[in-house]
Amino acid sequence: MDEKSTKIIMWLKKMFGDKPLPPYEVNTRTMEILYQLAEWNEARDKDLSLVTEDLKLKSAEVKAEAKYLQDLLTEGLGPSYTNLSRMGNNYLNQIVDSCLALELKNSSLSSYIPAVNDLSSELVAIELNNQEMEAELTSLRKKLTEALVLEKSLERDLKKAEEQCNFEKAKVEIRSQNMKKLKDKSEEYKYKIHAAKDQLSSAGMEEPLTHRSLVSLSETLTELKAQSMAAKEKLNSYLDLAPNPSLVKVKIEEAKRELKATEVELTTKVNMMEFVVPEPSKRRLK
Repeated sequence: MDEKSTKIIMWLKKMFGDKPLPPYEVNTRTMEILYQLAEWNEARDKDLSLVTEDLKLKSAEVKAEAKYLQDLLTEGLGPSYTNLSRMGNNYLNQIVDSCLALELKNSSLSSYIPAVNDLSSELVAIELNNQEMEAELTSLRKKLTEALVLEKSLERDLKKAEEQCNFEKAKVEIRSQNMKKLKDKSEEYKYKIHAAKDQLSSAGMEEPLTHRSLVSLSETLTELKAQSMAAKEKLNSYLDLAPNPSLVKVKIEEAKRELKATEVELTTKVNMMEFVVPEPSKRRLK
């Protein structure tokens, strides 16, 4: 086994420890790559060893310098904080925390007072801002409550409007149906009127016997009835006269003739109206 193979095997054993070595293909290229990796790893280990030694030396120097400075401070300022009591350490920690919180350069009273004043002013400003935000929040809550009430009211109005719309829609539908029925009835009546006109025309009805002429005949009939009533009243008045046989007889005969003429004319008009307006069940004139 040559030197390269021995170095590669030792490096692999060092890398994997107690674990079995992974199989690898033994050829010139693979051996060359593994040898280079072993060389680089060995060089890196040497560099790390040098850096570690250097850090150890620097650490020893820093510790020595720290001890020197600590001794110097102890001589100049008195006992170290490590020699303070538990309460003293607590006070010292509170001072340190206060300085850090207030961002002080030192722990002197001249630094504390301005920092506390600034902190108080900032606190007042924050409280004022909080009050403004609270007032704004109260206003927003009030507006939100009003908006919710308005929304509920609008929902009720919308519901009522929808109900009214549905009601009106139903009414329109009913009216539409009624209009359709009336239209159908109108067409039916038109057809019946047309049929009646044809029937009357075939029966020999004259053109003047229309609705207007029938109205005129009705008015004439009313006048004739009035005249008949007047003749009857006149006849009754004659019956109440003093007995004069000849004169009474003449008046009675005259009244009877007038009454008879009126009744004949009345009967003629009535018959004419019955001829013009037949009963609905009849299809032809008698």
